[in-house]
Formats: sequence, structure tokens, C-alpha cells
Amino acid sequence: MKIGIISDTHTKVKKARRAINTLIEDGAEFIIHAGDIVDVEILNLLHESGVEYVAVYGNNDAHLAEFHTQFNLVQEPYYFKLADTKFKLMHLPFYMAPDADVVVFGHTHEFSLEFVNNTLFVNSGEVCARNKPTSEWIMLEVEEKSYKIARYTRENKSDTIEKKNFKYIREKK
Repeated sequence: MKIGIISDTHTKVKKARRAINTLIEDGAEFIIHAGDIVDVEILNLLHESGVEYVAVYGNNDAHLAEFHTQFNLVQEPYYFKLADTKFKLMHLPFYMAPDADVVVFGHTHEFSLEFVNNTLFVNSGEVCARNKPTSEWIMLEVEEKSYKIARYTRENKSDTIEKKNFKYIREKK
């Protein structure tokens, strides 16, 4: 199963649209937003994408609570299953215990990928390109015996999207 992961979009609707569209074009069957959504229009993009999604509240998203019933918004830490794999979703990296197969977080605006004792910890980085002139997001492909990750990066004012691939062998529990 291909799962798109984005985080820290803040108010950058065009950048979020580009990331979401790229993930869908590349076969995303589900999209995870790891918080700091900020703009309700980004929730609309997810909702109207035609792909199932979940978005967790970030530290800059309290004002989105009024839209809670309109969108698939959750509080952290949020546990769910996809592709026979247990996920834990949060924005703030406060619940970093390996109590899921995949731990997804945001907040730091830094891409991070670690595979420790059969748990994948992943931060897709920042879509908003606030802390650096690069927008970034990932595609996680969950297979029975592996995780394949494609990291997408796009420099501001560039039409080119770069892609770097990673792979981890997983042991089924």
C-alpha cells in the first residue's frame, strides 16, 4: 500500500496542493498529514482529493477545531491500522515510544527517517519551505517484508521535483 505523508504545510496552499497532487499521481492510496495544517483550504484539498486521509492537529491548529466534524482530524497520539501495519500519528515528537510499527510525526520541519528494532520513525519534513528553501514530503510503500520510502524535494521557484529512495527490511510480528 502506498501512503503519502506530508507535514507542516502552514499557510502554503499551493505547495500543499503540489505535494498532494504528486503523491496521488504516484499512486498514493492514503494520505497522512502530520500537523500544522494551519489553513482550512489544505483540509479541503485533502478532503476533495478522492483519497482517504487523516490529519492530526499541530500546535498551530487549535483554530481548526471548529471544522473537526467536517474533516478527518484527530488528536495526538492517534493509533490506526493500514496494510496490516500499526501506525502512531502525532505532530509533536513527545510520544516516541516504539509502540507501533510506524511512528509518524512532524513539528521539527526536518526530514527524519530511522528504523530501530523493527519500528520506522518518520518525519516527512516541511511542505511550507519556511526553515529552508525546499518543500519536502514522502511516499511510504508498505510491503509485507519491507518499507520503501521515496523522499520528494522541490527547491523554491523550481519546476523540478527530486526523488530519493530508501528501503528497510521489516520482520512481521
